[in-house]
Amino acid sequence: MSEQGGGPHRVLLIVSGGIAAYKVLEVIRRLRTHGVAVRCVLTRAGAQFVTPLSLQALSEDKVYDDLFSLTDESEMGHIELSRQADLLVVAPASADILARMAAGMADDLATTVLLATDKPVLVAPAMNVRMWEHPATRDNLATLIRRGVSVIGPSEGAMACGEYGPGRLVEPDQLAAAILRRLGLESAATEQDTAPKQSAPDGGLPLAGRRALVTSGPTHEPIDPVRYIANRSSGRQGHAIAEALAALGAEVTLVSGPTQLPDPPGVTTVRIESAEEMLAACNHALPVDVAICAAAVADWKVAERAPGKIKKQQGTAPPALELAENPDILRTLSARGKARPQLVIGFAAETDRVVERAVAKRQSKGCDWMLANDVAEGTGTFGGDDNAIHFVTADGVEDWPRQTKRAVAETLARRVAAHLGAASHDEAAE
Repeated sequence: MSEQGGGPHRVLLIVSGGIAAYKVLEVIRRLRTHGVAVRCVLTRAGAQFVTPLSLQALSEDKVYDDLFSLTDESEMGHIELSRQADLLVVAPASADILARMAAGMADDLATTVLLATDKPVLVAPAMNVRMWEHPATRDNLATLIRRGVSVIGPSEGAMACGEYGPGRLVEPDQLAAAILRRLGLESAATEQDTAPKQSAPDGGLPLAGRRALVTSGPTHEPIDPVRYIANRSSGRQGHAIAEALAALGAEVTLVSGPTQLPDPPGVTTVRIESAEEMLAACNHALPVDVAICAAAVADWKVAERAPGKIKKQQGTAPPALELAENPDILRTLSARGKARPQLVIGFAAETDRVVERAVAKRQSKGCDWMLANDVAEGTGTFGGDDNAIHFVTADGVEDWPRQTKRAVAETLARRVAAHLGAASHDEAAE
């Protein structure tokens, strides 16, 4: 890859099968514009959607597709191919290749390279919504996240198959920005982001160089392959916060439960289903400067998920569901010792004694700030566009006026920027 003159930054792009494969051509073009060397591995299924010639023309390098090619092995063995890059990217990452990665298979060049590498791996899933939501895919993704694989997307929207939902490959600008960030090319990544930026008084971005983690939406805790425990969270507040932080220059990872919302621009979005998946994704996103837990995580899960659909039996009592406690993500992030984010923020969704419960919750969780809101029936908070916040800190309680969730997000983002900026000033003074 060094023959390209692309400098020290090198990406091995693995293109698997899917109609979205055409988007990687634009990703390659954007990366090459910023001097990143790109070498491609094309799977047999991927070759049904894009040609080796297209990839070669844009990457300006040879395209590899055969594990048993004597010529390729003599010139560039698969072990060297897997380790010469700084980052391996799988896009689009089909359900099939995710499953084979999780199983540790090595039956073609792509999976062999992925199993042999000692470099970071980023996957960008793309598939039918039902395939994305299938428990097998969810389990495979959770396995990969636990092993350290990074995930971006998928986005939500209309699909080529005629269905609507999560499963679309993220847009080329978002994927290119995520790759550039992982290569340490922050200024180049900023150029790719489409989120409007808000400058600080000195002309800079107040959260530039800062890393933020935001959780959003509900979690779905499976009872059986058909049913799950969930709540009414729409994810609007968490998604708005992620976008507001990105607008101030932060590098934002949004860990989102199932929602009907599009991914915010300029944000790396990781989609999960359960609380355990959310915790694994949050741990993988660390270290960060600020963590904001806006997701409505289910407190309980079924102790043992049924392998098949639980059937109603005539004349018998309904089955008893034994519940087990879910991991407490906010408390876990607040108690990480030296690895703790500088600022940890939680949300308290309450139906009565809102402020009292939020004050107690902030202390018990060990977080720095708590944003409390009333989600009682009739308030319209869950699923609505507006929110009324009680801002709880160690110094007391501040009541914010009822406003749109976007306005809440922008207010909170400015508070975060001011807090981190003051902390940096104090450290410099010392």
